[in-house]
Amino acid sequence: MSLPHAILTALLEKPSSGLELTRRFDKSIGYFWSATHQQIYRELGRLEEAGLIRELPSEQPARGQKKEFEVLPAGSAELARWVGGSQDPKPIRDPLLLRMRAAGVVGPGGLTAELRRHLELHRRQLAEYEAIEAKDFPPERRSTDEDRLRRLVLRGGIGLETFWLHWLEEAIAEVADMTPPAANASEA
Repeated sequence: MSLPHAILTALLEKPSSGLELTRRFDKSIGYFWSATHQQIYRELGRLEEAGLIRELPSEQPARGQKKEFEVLPAGSAELARWVGGSQDPKPIRDPLLLRMRAAGVVGPGGLTAELRRHLELHRRQLAEYEAIEAKDFPPERRSTDEDRLRRLVLRGGIGLETFWLHWLEEAIAEVADMTPPAANASEA
């Protein structure tokens, strides 16, 4: 149920077309809630049918024109209801963690390279988040409540990336310290 709420949030921030939403998802909301172009367009149709958003009237004929959408009062009310509700955390479904578990059964062959690749990906993501923080939330800037909440979300991302860096460094060290499976078999 979160994709419609992510779209409502983005449209309340700024009325947009589906293409603009897709681009904005790639630059902000997509860091923690991803959606494809098709999913966004499908959800826009559902939200419009439900009376939560509407297409903005265009000044020119609609043929070839981007449809822009805005949130209606019912959409704002739905988003406020959702924000005030509760939802349990979702279990982590990460293929790397499953691969680590499988390595316990079949041996860690090749795992170190994948752990190092993930470490580099998380380093880049952390650097990107820190650059966004420096650009969008400099210490001298006076923050609005909206800015403060956006920064908290960003700080959450920074914290998660920092966690992954520490965990991956620990995992790489642990795997490097393991006895190769062939040596274990000959000792048995």
